[in-house]
Formats: sequence, structure tokens, C-alpha cells
Amino acid sequence: MSFDELFEEAVKASERSYSKYSGFSVGAALITADGRLYTGCNIENSSYSLTNCAERTAVFKAVSDGYTKFSAIAVAGSGSGDFSKPCYPCGACLQVLSEFCEDDFTVVLSDGTHKLSDFLPMRFSEESMK
Repeated sequence: MSFDELFEEAVKASERSYSKYSGFSVGAALITADGRLYTGCNIENSSYSLTNCAERTAVFKAVSDGYTKFSAIAVAGSGSGDFSKPCYPCGACLQVLSEFCEDDFTVVLSDGTHKLSDFLPMRFSEESMK
């Protein structure tokens, strides 16, 4: 699957967003190391801190199915249906991705591809706990 196709899967996933409070729909499309596709959307809650982001939804779905190795994720978000502006992953999502992905893990946004380390250069890891 090309990165453009992966991004389109993220846009499709955003259509299932439950974002009645913010009106900002986000979708994520995650590829496992063996090529399986997992998608996720943001799921809001009236108690805002209980909201779950699209990226974490996709990762948690994959992990719950036994997958912990990933090759790329695409993220698409919009409040207007225009997905041309990049929707950057939040810090919590970046930290969750860093649990399973190396620094060179690919993050696909509307403005192109990035590496996880571009967004989270000094992550908290297992090594941080020693």
C-alpha cells in the first residue's frame, strides 16, 4: 500500500469519528509489519479527559489482536472536511506509538512523510525507567 493510499484510509476512518463536542474528526490508518491494516477514529466523551484519539484507537485495536510491530501510520483530521492541512499526533499518541515503534517509524500526514523522532526526539522509554 502506498503512503497516499494509507492517507486515504485515514480520511475514510475519520468518517466514523464520534466528535460531537469538538466537531473535529480524526482518522488513523496503521500498517502492521506484515501488512495488515488497522484503522481508528477519535471517540469523544462529555468528560473530555476520557476522549480517545484516532491513533491510539488504531494501535489498541492492533495490539488487542496480537500485533505489536508496525511500519507506518497515517493521520487525517479536519473540522470542515478539508484534509489538506496536517493533523499532528498529540503527545499521548506519540508516546503510545513510541512503545511499539522505533525512531524511524513513518508518520504520514497531508504534507508528506515524517519520522516518529521528528515529533518525539526525547521519548520516555523502558530505558528511562532503569
